[in-house]
Amino acid sequence: MNKHKETLRVILAICIIVVGVTHFVVPQEYVKIVPPPLPYPLGLVYLSGFYEILGGIGLLVPPVSQAAAWGLIALFIAVYPANIYMAANLIKIEHIPNSPWVHVVRLPLQAVLIAWAWWYTKSSFGEKQASIVPKSLIPKELE
Repeated sequence: MNKHKETLRVILAICIIVVGVTHFVVPQEYVKIVPPPLPYPLGLVYLSGFYEILGGIGLLVPPVSQAAAWGLIALFIAVYPANIYMAANLIKIEHIPNSPWVHVVRLPLQAVLIAWAWWYTKSSFGEKQASIVPKSLIPKELE
């Protein structure tokens, strides 16, 4: 299971980084789903994109991976109102089918992302962990 856990860590990290980058490439798609009562929709899109990229990278850096996982959980919870707003108002986003069924199915997927990130809040002490940081740069006490 450990090997699969690390493979899934890399997959989650890459997916989150890619989604974060899209917040900067096509921000207007995300601005459309920011609930109107929230101020500075474009700023919130950039902020959430930044934290997605940071969280994805953090998952791959052993000394901070647990904190990154907790941060991603907080982020997934924080952006959930945008997903609800999108579903409730059938807001069309490029490359996502605009069907009530698709919106209804997408909402529970946020719980899957939260559970997936939760898996990495547990200590991997003594286990090999996928890393973008060379082992020689990680202090012994943090390995």
